[in-house]
Amino acid sequence: MSRLTANAATLALLPVLAVQGLHVRRSTPRLPGASGPVTGVATGDGPVFRLLVLGESTVDGVGAESHEEALTGSVAHALARRTGREVAWQAVGKTGANAAAVHDELVEFTEAADVVVIALGVNDTIELHSAPRFRRDLLRLIVALRRRLGPVPVLLAGVPPMGHFPTLPQPLRAVFGLRSAALDAAAASLAALPGVTHAPMPVALFDEDTFAADGFHPGPAGYRVWGAQLAEILAGRSR
Repeated sequence: MSRLTANAATLALLPVLAVQGLHVRRSTPRLPGASGPVTGVATGDGPVFRLLVLGESTVDGVGAESHEEALTGSVAHALARRTGREVAWQAVGKTGANAAAVHDELVEFTEAADVVVIALGVNDTIELHSAPRFRRDLLRLIVALRRRLGPVPVLLAGVPPMGHFPTLPQPLRAVFGLRSAALDAAAASLAALPGVTHAPMPVALFDEDTFAADGFHPGPAGYRVWGAQLAEILAGRSR
């Protein structure tokens, strides 16, 4: 039902959505990706746990100064605190990438890992990709990663519920909210596969203080909330 509702709303409001989308694109500040190394280590006393985070602008670190305080570093440091293990992390992200682009352009840059976190969905939502297409593209990405890295466990971070993005006007926000929810449900269905887990995005991430200056990406506070949630799920895998 949610997929039908999202499609119907999009078709009915397409002229309005096009105008609003153009306005948002022109008026929203364009923040750069995080600076500094895309690999690092969160210190701990236990054996090294290798973390790979792969995806769109949140993995590129938009909204943070460095990857240490963006999504990947936040997950790594929270995981090291929870487990006492040293966490060696790698961030492989591209601003503007959808699931198909990550498969085509970024998999070749991934290095050996004990777990992969995938953070995607915003660009697929904006590009009006269907839920079946998103599921298919995610599945293709998981298969490609396992061909390259072996049978690595995968954690699918939830598609951000875009109905909560403060920079989006109505009705664009409501339509993107419906569409992002449909894509998240499609991603969650992949948790039926061996070694795949889905983690819905925490509601606390959408407090006003957690957003970056563009009102679209998390800031450091948001990344810490998100990273702690993902680390809690990963902690059981790293022992």
